[in-house]
Amino acid sequence: MIRVVLADDHAIVREGLKRIVGDVEGMSVVGEAADGTEVIKRVRELEFDVLVLDLSMPGRSGMELIKQVKAEKPKLRILVLSMHQETQYAMRAIKSGASGYLTKESAPGQLEQAIRKIAGGGAYISAEVAEQLALGAMPGGGDDAPHESLSDREFQVFKLLVDGVSVSDIAGQLNLSVKTVSTHKANLLQKLGLSNQTELVRYAMKHGLADT
Repeated sequence: MIRVVLADDHAIVREGLKRIVGDVEGMSVVGEAADGTEVIKRVRELEFDVLVLDLSMPGRSGMELIKQVKAEKPKLRILVLSMHQETQYAMRAIKSGASGYLTKESAPGQLEQAIRKIAGGGAYISAEVAEQLALGAMPGGGDDAPHESLSDREFQVFKLLVDGVSVSDIAGQLNLSVKTVSTHKANLLQKLGLSNQTELVRYAMKHGLADT
């Protein structure tokens, strides 16, 4: 029996995932979590095999959460479920310790296969992500775009800024001070060689990092 915990801040999404998993022979949902704090609580109190984790829950960064979960239980397998299709998100999730990456759009048809594969010790990622990870591991393969030098938190702030979220609202979403978010914004603009929000959006569109 593959024991699964579902982590998503939307109850309706968790319910849908629970129905998919519940219909599969040999799988069972043993717990749910609506935010990062609950995820860590489930990790500590439950015995299970796969954590299906939404990357965009309120509070701490999805990447930070992946790293903390792996620190708590190194052998636990994590399948990231995200609304973002960009390769950059998947690569960061895998490098942080996730075993698989699935978009919410493709989840209904691929969730069972993804859970089975990572529960069995494999990885579940797209061919494009696998190629990017392989290229990055090769000598001379580090010809990274500027945004790849951003920290996970800076990248999270970057995406929210591109989505048009204000600094004060980002601070509220991430449980950070406005001053801290402003510092992240200044740092990421400097790393990207940009001077304002308009250039930031233009950069995101050029590199396929803007939600369309």
